Amino acid sequence: MATAIEFNNISKIYRLGTVSTGTLAHDIKRWWTVNVQHKEDPYLKIGETNDRSSKGESEYVWALKDIDFKVEQGDVVGIIGKNGAGKSTLLKILSKVTAPTTGSIRARGRIGSLLEVGTGFHPEMTGRENIYMNGAILGMTKQEIGRKLDEIVDFSGCERYIDTPVKRYSSGMMVRLGFAVAAHLDPEILVVDEVLAVGDAEFQKKAIGKMQDVSRGEGRTVLFVSHNMAAVKNLCKRGVLLGNGQVQLMGSVDNVVEEYLKANETQVRDIARVTEFNRVIEVYGDLEIMEVSRLSPYKVESTDDVVISVVVKRNNPQIKNFQLVVLVDNTQYEGRRVGMSISPQMVWEQNGDIATYEVTLKEHHCAKGTFSLTIWLCSGDVTNSFLHYDAVYGTVTFEVDSYNRSQIIEWHEYWGNSIIPMQIHN
Repeated sequence: MATAIEFNNISKIYRLGTVSTGTLAHDIKRWWTVNVQHKEDPYLKIGETNDRSSKGESEYVWALKDIDFKVEQGDVVGIIGKNGAGKSTLLKILSKVTAPTTGSIRARGRIGSLLEVGTGFHPEMTGRENIYMNGAILGMTKQEIGRKLDEIVDFSGCERYIDTPVKRYSSGMMVRLGFAVAAHLDPEILVVDEVLAVGDAEFQKKAIGKMQDVSRGEGRTVLFVSHNMAAVKNLCKRGVLLGNGQVQLMGSVDNVVEEYLKANETQVRDIARVTEFNRVIEVYGDLEIMEVSRLSPYKVESTDDVVISVVVKRNNPQIKNFQLVVLVDNTQYEGRRVGMSISPQMVWEQNGDIATYEVTLKEHHCAKGTFSLTIWLCSGDVTNSFLHYDAVYGTVTFEVDSYNRSQIIEWHEYWGNSIIPMQIHN
């Protein structure tokens, strides 16, 4: 298969605090050395690794250092890593927003980039005018944009506001319109950097579906940066793990995500394989919880989502309807229960007897501390009479690093909102 993108020893150095070297004499020396003597930039030799958690001694840091890999045509590659790892810098170099300090990139075909909310939008222009402007920037003719205009507007869901200046759009609407333009104007390479996190769940699902169509059905290449490991695993075939500006691992997306979670020492109890020790009440066993995994980061804020994966086995083929309940316990206060999230009535739709459900606890609003999750599978109405098909206690954990008390309705020192909204996908 043909190579779509080739990164050849890409490096990017920044001087902290200023744009130039800091003095006219140093600027002249750099220019003379590089442009007249054709030697290496002398200021490249003093850069330090880009570790944002330590102070360091040098004023120069390597945002990227010797990035060297290829992306095949039609590949969907997830680029993951901690904040400051160099993900956005790499995509900005690919999109020609900034230039590499050393190295080169060879890309075959037009690149459509969505790097930040509202990238390339003029706030005083309407949504329609910005579609034409963005299309022109991507190299499309006015006639080509006109043919796809209705499709773009329909996908974005912003039809009512399409003739309104985008300065009046919410950040979610800006993302919707920007992604619709980038995805529909036929780029051979689509670059998406975390912006989908701003959109709502419905749009995220639609956008991921579109990227899958673009890559699988149309053979185009997608580079996708996200901190949502579930989305990365769902969308991508291959993964690249960046750390401190360097490639730490390349390979299958499952292996790369697993290594990323392992590398973070705070990723405690990320996967809980259920045993009888987790079950402390009598259950009927018609449905059985096999495994619970935490897909979101271990440390979150009170307004973040907590995402888990629940693997369920059906032991009784007659079971068609059930409900899934997630209970939140504060481990620092003797396991005191602080919240509950209840799914609507669910229907077993799988052909087989094993199903995996992705459960999102929306803005849990828990206080600062450490919490564990208990999972129930129930029959009937959980607010009335019901049976426990299965009940697994103390599975995965998460830690709330900070909270915003002004957003909490019911508040206690170890309490968040008692009812937590849930979204569930299978």
